[in-house]
Amino acid sequence: MTNFRYGPVELYLVGFEGEGPDPQTLGALGELLESGLVRLLDFIILSRSEGGDLTVVEVEGGAGFDEIEIVSAGIVGEEDIADFAEQIAPGTSAGLLALELTFERTLAQSLASGGGEVLRSERVPAPVVNALLDLVEQEGE
Repeated sequence: MTNFRYGPVELYLVGFEGEGPDPQTLGALGELLESGLVRLLDFIILSRSEGGDLTVVEVEGGAGFDEIEIVSAGIVGEEDIADFAEQIAPGTSAGLLALELTFERTLAQSLASGGGEVLRSERVPAPVVNALLDLVEQEGE
């Protein structure tokens, strides 16, 4: 069987009011990480001043992030950071997270062992799925 060290990775940009995540957001992230469904490979805080200047901080633990284990800090490249930073309005901040989907590692290993490979994967955002299913259910009534 093929043995992968990592599963697929997704990048998430999560916006915050102010200069960084609040304790509730960090707590929710910590709970998700404890579930084992994902691993946090990288975590970057991006802040844009009112004047438009961008500050990039690579989170490595400490400063309120002690509870969060970051596996491979540095995996998010400068091009990714620049691309995602375009979404940040002046006076706001965001966390750029690289999350390994550990629950998909087994599927990827099994497919590779059988000679298969994922040719395309597409994510449909939760708000879109929920709105669509609400519409379908309403039409069925």
